[in-house]
Amino acid sequence: MASAAPASLFDPRTIASRWAADYCGQAPAGDVLCEASDPEAWLAALEELAATAGDSLDHARDRAQRQADDIGLGHRIPGESEERRWPLSPVPLLIGSEEWETIAAGIAERAELMEQVTADLYGPGRLVRDGAIPAALVTGSPLFLRPMVGVTPPGGHHLHFFAADLCRDPDGRWRALADHLRAPVGAGYALENRIAIARTLGGLQGRLNVRRHAPFFAAMREGLAASCRRAEPRIGLLTPGRLNPSYSEQAHLARYLGFLLLEGADLAVRNDQLYVRTIAGLKRIDALCRRVDPRLLDPLAFDAKSTIGVPGLIDAMAAGNVVIANAPGAGMLEAPAFAAFLPALAERLNGTALKLPNIATWWCGQQAEREYVLANLDQLAIAPAFGPTPLGLPQGGPVLGAQLDAEARRLLVEDMARRPQDYVAHEAVQLSTMPFVEGERLEPRPFTLRVFAARDGSGQWTVLPGGFARIGGESDPRATVVGDGSWSADVCVHGAEPVLPVSLLPLADATELRRNPGTLPSRVADNLFWLGRYLERGEALLGAIRVLLGHSISADTGAALADDTVARLVTLIAQGGAAPAPAGRRRRELVDFARAAIDGEDARWHNVRRINRLAANIGAISGDRLSADMIRLLDAPHPVRGGLLDRAGSLQRRYAGLAGLSAEHMARTEAWRFHDLGRRLERALAITRALATFVTPEATADDLSTLLDLADSQISYRQRYLTGFARLPVVDLVALDPGNTRAIAFQVAAIGDHLARLPVLSDSGLAEPQQALAVEVQAMVATATAASFDAAAVAALENRLMQLSNAIATRYFLQGAEPLRGQGLTLA
Repeated sequence: MASAAPASLFDPRTIASRWAADYCGQAPAGDVLCEASDPEAWLAALEELAATAGDSLDHARDRAQRQADDIGLGHRIPGESEERRWPLSPVPLLIGSEEWETIAAGIAERAELMEQVTADLYGPGRLVRDGAIPAALVTGSPLFLRPMVGVTPPGGHHLHFFAADLCRDPDGRWRALADHLRAPVGAGYALENRIAIARTLGGLQGRLNVRRHAPFFAAMREGLAASCRRAEPRIGLLTPGRLNPSYSEQAHLARYLGFLLLEGADLAVRNDQLYVRTIAGLKRIDALCRRVDPRLLDPLAFDAKSTIGVPGLIDAMAAGNVVIANAPGAGMLEAPAFAAFLPALAERLNGTALKLPNIATWWCGQQAEREYVLANLDQLAIAPAFGPTPLGLPQGGPVLGAQLDAEARRLLVEDMARRPQDYVAHEAVQLSTMPFVEGERLEPRPFTLRVFAARDGSGQWTVLPGGFARIGGESDPRATVVGDGSWSADVCVHGAEPVLPVSLLPLADATELRRNPGTLPSRVADNLFWLGRYLERGEALLGAIRVLLGHSISADTGAALADDTVARLVTLIAQGGAAPAPAGRRRRELVDFARAAIDGEDARWHNVRRINRLAANIGAISGDRLSADMIRLLDAPHPVRGGLLDRAGSLQRRYAGLAGLSAEHMARTEAWRFHDLGRRLERALAITRALATFVTPEATADDLSTLLDLADSQISYRQRYLTGFARLPVVDLVALDPGNTRAIAFQVAAIGDHLARLPVLSDSGLAEPQQALAVEVQAMVATATAASFDAAAVAALENRLMQLSNAIATRYFLQGAEPLRGQGLTLA
């Protein structure tokens, strides 16, 4: 028998040292681990990784990825409808405090230079007049927004956020690859990367004194608030919608910062003031942190075809009534062509060279620069100058001149001769590498670093300590090959000084207590209402299918339902739009019908799969309102394994889990009320339709038993009545008993309570239409008796419930180009 391996072989320190030695045996010059000034920090990180996953690096990567998945972070590739997982490496990038201070100072300097240049270009225009910037570089850029000329942004700042992509060359020098000013993306990803890695490498924060992210986000929030006119401003994050590639990040960031996540349709401008449409009427918005392309922000000022903007928004901004961060037009300096002029602009405006220099860049709109580029094409990378793809670069992105074949080179040179201003060239940069987990090995991969800055409450720039790294999917260290990267990594700034715990939670005695959860936009209320309806509709449909499947499976035992009852059950399912009714009633036909009603892929039918997809779509745009567990359960794949009854059982357990999460994990806010309102209304309609189908003068015991199954009231009935099924007791239990949580009476009472507690637009004390209808419906049920609750009464109740649904939508939800509910106008 072989002897056991020495315990030291499995010691995390031993494993970490072995990983580092193996890695540095293959890493190229300039690797951040192998040439680190503080190798002990890297060994500590690898030791934490070994303590988490033992000797299995692949397990470590899976664990980090699970943490990212649990947070609910994702991203979308343009053109794809489904989100992808956010790819997170378990090995963070480590940067020492001294090195970081140089980076942070360079980022703050760079951000302020961008502010100075932007303010001049949209203001006095001295830089163009004096020849420091070519006029064609400004007026020829598609990112230059002429309507913004002469507009002074509220608070006096064009830029509130700034991001830059940095590279580290093999000599250890940091340089800027690109600047991001339009809508800097990624701060939310950096935040969630930190949370996921902190959960994976729990001891790293304390061992290395890693600087925290919370102070940066607190300063960001304070900076926006300080630019607003009101002491307690209402701030929104304006998103293009869920199909935007970074929508998931936007939702997480809005939730973390306490901003309203808004779309253009949520907003309206009246008298140069910006408002959000809410369930309580119009509420003033003081600032927008925007993620919408500036050209689409206002169809009256910019692109008239925009359907995601807010008409009049720029007028409100020009009047000083709303802060837009960043101001439209600031993105002009993102154009790669501007990088060629930044070093000279820094010298001109500030008298010093940039602390973080650009990579060498040449704009081909100048003759001497163009001639240099053509003469040195094999040593340079060629890219679009302003973003849009020129004819000479049909693949779109940057390309190394040395890799062009004869035909591609000819096309590039010819188009550069026609439109030289569309091209920019830069040096082919070699990047440093960092450790990346590939299977059970650490392998060197090139990386870039995105760093973020924001204005704080005093208007000064503060820099997020870290940011996030993007890791190339291949070992090729050239920046043009890394591109956007295949993986991300947390970036930890560490040092000798202890870091105090900081969070966005205020001190206990520093904030006035409040129990008002804040503003609920009409669109969000609409989404939550329909989420409740879809979940209840899917559960009711699945219940009917399970009753039908139970009949089909028991058909050989003599316990099957009568043919007339089966026919009514099929009619109920088919009339709900789940699947086309079968031609016959043979067992095989019924099973196929049930399968289509659960699994069918035809979008014309609202089967269980389709209803669940509609609910998942709402979950995907409600990341700022729903828990990650609920969103994950909503987005769970449709079951495909096992028999039909097994899959139906799996779906039923999912519905039960979602009901439990909404009942026990959602605070009793107005958001929850709309979700529960949707559930109650849909359940009342489902029971009403089941009553109309099965309770007839000639109803059989099978009919009544089926109705009790559909109302989930079999046990309650059998506890009360020992003599078998009778029409009046069944009707009383499933329709009129307020103590039965599945009865119509219980649903309408809950509906009435919700509507009574929701805000009204008038202080007259009179009931609004939806409240009056709810009282009428409650009276219809409360005054009915089991004997009087006939087909006519059931039909009248269903009609009133449908009217109530419409009244709720008319009062609380967006109705296209409806009036702006002026009677609810408030500056609150």
